[in-house]
Amino acid sequence: MQLTPRGREIVDAARDLLEREGPDALTMRRLAESLGIRAPSLYKHLPDKDTLEAAVISVAFEEFGDALAAATEHADDRLWALAVAYRGFALDHPHLYRLMTGRPLRRDLLAPGSEQRGSRALDDATGGDPDLGRAFWAFAHGMTALELDDRFPRSADLDAAWRRGVDSFRAGVARPRTEERS
Repeated sequence: MQLTPRGREIVDAARDLLEREGPDALTMRRLAESLGIRAPSLYKHLPDKDTLEAAVISVAFEEFGDALAAATEHADDRLWALAVAYRGFALDHPHLYRLMTGRPLRRDLLAPGSEQRGSRALDDATGGDPDLGRAFWAFAHGMTALELDDRFPRSADLDAAWRRGVDSFRAGVARPRTEERS
């Protein structure tokens, strides 16, 4: 979906509401109140809540992708830079991160190319190997979700756990991909 300038203002206000007050606050009525308009006015720009959320996610994927790309562009250790940027984005924007990753993704409603833009730095850092990229993403997402949910013991050294996890992927990036043998 291509956003109009007013649509983008609405998406920005929705994101602000989400980040300040959490996902329960992200309703069309609450969003309209925060903008000082009536809820039916929103529907001229975004037909329903699913479309609104997909627009927020699309913009977030692009921002996320830009953050990962900036972190890895000149890094000597691209995997570590990717992990740090990934974790940092999620910890800085926990409600947004959960909206982006916490349920089935309505790809049919996303802005074209936004999901790919969000994952480009991951693809680059893992040598373009889609399986390694997915495995790395699963590691990063799992660590992040557990940290956001405060599931690690207070004594856990999460930086060490992240480093250990990232280290486990280095061999896969350094090794050329081979086709599975039957």
